[in-house]
Amino acid sequence: MASRTTRVRTSYVCTECGWTSPKWLGQCRGCKAWGTLEELTETPGADASCANGPELVRAATARPATPARPIGEVSAEEARARPTGVGELDRVLGGGIVPGAVVLLAGEPGVGKSTLLLDVAARAATVARRRGEGPVLYVTGEESASQVRLRAERIDAVDPALLLAAETGLGALLGHVEAVGPSLLVVDSVQTIASTRIEGSAGGVTQVRAVAGALIAVAKERGIPVLLVGHVTKDGGIAGPRVLEHLVDVVCQFEGDRHARLRLLRAIKNRYGPTDEVGCFDLGERGIVGLADPSGLFLSAARSQVPGTCATVTLEGRRPMPVEIQALVAGTAAGSPRRTTSGVDHSRVAMALAVLAARLGVDTSGTDVYVSTVGGARAVEPATDLAVALAVVSAARNLPTPAGLIAFGEVGLTGEVRATVGIQRRLAEAARLGFDRAVVPLAGSEELRDAAGVRVVPVGHVGEAVGAALPRG
Repeated sequence: MASRTTRVRTSYVCTECGWTSPKWLGQCRGCKAWGTLEELTETPGADASCANGPELVRAATARPATPARPIGEVSAEEARARPTGVGELDRVLGGGIVPGAVVLLAGEPGVGKSTLLLDVAARAATVARRRGEGPVLYVTGEESASQVRLRAERIDAVDPALLLAAETGLGALLGHVEAVGPSLLVVDSVQTIASTRIEGSAGGVTQVRAVAGALIAVAKERGIPVLLVGHVTKDGGIAGPRVLEHLVDVVCQFEGDRHARLRLLRAIKNRYGPTDEVGCFDLGERGIVGLADPSGLFLSAARSQVPGTCATVTLEGRRPMPVEIQALVAGTAAGSPRRTTSGVDHSRVAMALAVLAARLGVDTSGTDVYVSTVGGARAVEPATDLAVALAVVSAARNLPTPAGLIAFGEVGLTGEVRATVGIQRRLAEAARLGFDRAVVPLAGSEELRDAAGVRVVPVGHVGEAVGAALPRG
C-alpha cells in the first residue's frame, strides 16, 4: 500500500485587510495596498488529507456536551449586561459588558485607548472586590509594568484587586488567566501577543487570528469578559485580518482630535446592544472622564455677544450634541480669497456661500471666510447648513444673533430649507440647555410637539431664516 504524503499548501495573505491569494502579488486586490502580502503555510491534518468522505463525517461527529433544549427553558441571566462603572462606556455597550463577551476597542495611536481601558479596569476591580468576585487582570504587551503603574497613579486607577502583567506570549497570558481566574481580562494590545506554535511575527495575519481565537475560546469557556485593544491602519481601518472583526462580539471605535480634549466612542458592531449610541469623554492631564453632558465643551459663553456665531444641534447616532458654529468674514488683499474650515464639511460650506451670494446677495467672493466649530466638535451632517449660513450672514453684516437662538436644517441650492431627521430630539436638547427660540424647517414642523420654553419658528427659505434670526439685517 502506497504511503500518503502530507501536502503543504502555501497562500499569501494581506496584512492590512486579510485578502488571500494563491500566489504572491505586488498589490493587494482587496485594499489596493502595495507590498502587504505575506506568505502563509498550512499543513492539513490527518482528517483533511483523508480522501474518504464518510470517514471525514465520522471524524467530525462527537457527543454534545449538553443536550439541545427548548429555547424557552434556556436561562438568559448569564447573558445579562453588567455595568462597568464607566457610564459612557455602558451607554455604548447597551447597559454594560456581558460575561463571556469579547470587545475590540480600536483607535489611532495617542487617542487614549490604554488610558480608557486602564480606568475601566480599575473601576471594574473596585466593583468586583465589593461583590466578592475575582480580580481584574490587565495584560500589557506594549509597555512595562512600571510604565502602566505610573499612568495608573496619574489617573487614580490603583486598586488592590487590579492585577498587572507585562507579557507578549500567548502561553504566558493563558497561564496568568489560569492562575488568577479573573472576572475581567484586558489585553493591550492583541497585535503584540504572539504564540510560539504559530509561524510569523506578532501582529501578522496568522498570529492575530490565532491569538484572538484563543482568547475568544477562553472567554466563552470561562464566562470572562475580555477587552482587546486593536491598532488601526493608515486608512483608519482595524489592523489585522478582517475575520477578527467577525470573531469578536463588539467592535468599538475610539476617535478624536489629538489636539482637542473631546473623545467619542462608537459601537460599529454590537451583538448585545445598539450600534447608534455615542459615548463622550474628556481627556485631560488627570485622565479620562465620561461626559454625560458635553455641552460645556461645544458652546462658548460669548456666542450671543459677538457677530458670526450660531448654535445648532447635531445627532451622533441617537444622541443629540449641541455645537456652536463660528464664522469670520474678513477683507483680503490677495487675489484669491481663502476658504478655511475646521470641524465642518468644506464642500457644504462652499455650497452655502454660493447660495447666500445667489439668493440673498451676500457676496463673499472678495473676502476671506473662516468657518469653525467650538471645542473640536465635528458638524458634518446636512442639518448644520442653516446654522452655517446664519453664522456667515451674521459675520458679513456685523450683526450678532439673538441670545437663546438655535437653528438646524438642510439648505438646498435653490435656497429652500429642507426637513431633517430627529427635530423633536434636537428641540428637547435645546430646551434642556436653555435656548428659547429655534429656527427649524417648515416641512414637517406641523408634527412637532412644543418643547418646554422653546418657541419654534418654521422657515421654508434661507431668506426667511435670516429675517427671523437677524431682523435688523
